[in-house]
Amino acid sequence: MQLTEEAARMSFKNAGIAILFFVATMMGASAARGTTCTAESVKGVYGISTIGLGLNGSSQPASSVYQITADGAGNITGSATKSIDGSIVSFTFTGTYEIEPSCTGTATFTNQDDQTEHDNFVMNNTNKGAFLLQTDTNHVQSSFAVAQGTIASCTDATLAHTYSLQLSGEDVGTGQVALAGQLVLKEKKVGTVENGTLTGTVGISVNGTITPSVAVTGTYTVASNCTATATITPSGMSAMNFNFVIVEQGKEVLAIETDNNTIVTGILQE
Repeated sequence: MQLTEEAARMSFKNAGIAILFFVATMMGASAARGTTCTAESVKGVYGISTIGLGLNGSSQPASSVYQITADGAGNITGSATKSIDGSIVSFTFTGTYEIEPSCTGTATFTNQDDQTEHDNFVMNNTNKGAFLLQTDTNHVQSSFAVAQGTIASCTDATLAHTYSLQLSGEDVGTGQVALAGQLVLKEKKVGTVENGTLTGTVGISVNGTITPSVAVTGTYTVASNCTATATITPSGMSAMNFNFVIVEQGKEVLAIETDNNTIVTGILQE
């Protein structure tokens, strides 16, 4: 059964409300954990994955993946890929952040079009990640952040692992989609111009119609700044294209589909 546009948006809203409740709970608990934070303790590179409603109050479903760098002195730079109701945009941004000793803080992100987003956040996992809540009126958006880790540069070899994979979201005009499975990534051969390759098996749900086991093939390319691109092709289906942000020293990858009319994000975990 195909979802109506309104039903799809209500699904995004319900998911957003549940996540916002969890974020608020985490914020309230942070002061009790005994960790002291400073601007310096936030220093590092992070990947951020976001799902919610609205760009400038548009009430359209949206998802995004960011890579940000916090300089330890209250400043942020970064880049992002975002899907707004299926329209894919990429942009760079700058920003600032402030953090309390309780490890709660605020941040602003301003893109090249002078659009500014305001967030509350709470650090977690010994400052290796965070949860964020956008505080701009008419927005319903929460995010999670994961630190890149100690790696300073990435190559195709950084992703040469076996990962579990989870993706979910919406294919505009088709309905809700979900995918889970296992991927094996192998780096390109030394001395060649080939891309890294991937193979695996996934299960796919489209509007509740389940295909439990589908073989997939594809390729990937990693940039030195620990972002990447990938193409995943399920057997008998259209190719899916993604932007990746590598975190946890390559043990995790944040993903967003970059095909038009998709609002799909997910994660790979080693």
